Amino acid sequence: MYSRIKSRSLCLLLCGAAIMAAFATTGCQMSVGGQTLPSAYYLQDDIQYFPKGPEFKLSREAAALKQAAARQDAN
Repeated sequence: MYSRIKSRSLCLLLCGAAIMAAFATTGCQMSVGGQTLPSAYYLQDDIQYFPKGPEFKLSREAAALKQAAARQDAN
C-alpha cells in the first residue's frame, strides 16, 4: 500500500513538473505591473505598419455638415 501511495505522489509530482516546464518554455504575451511584456518570439513576429492618417478623422462628415448648413441658409 505504501508503494502505491508513493508511486501516485511521484506521478503527480512528475506531471506537475511537466506542466510547469510546458508553461515556462512557451512564449506568451503577459502584463506585469501595467506594462505589456512581449512573447519569447517577438523577434520573429511580422511588423505591422499603419501609415499616418489625417489629424482630423471626421473631415468628410464636417464637409457634409458645412454643405448642409449652406443649403439651409440658401433656402
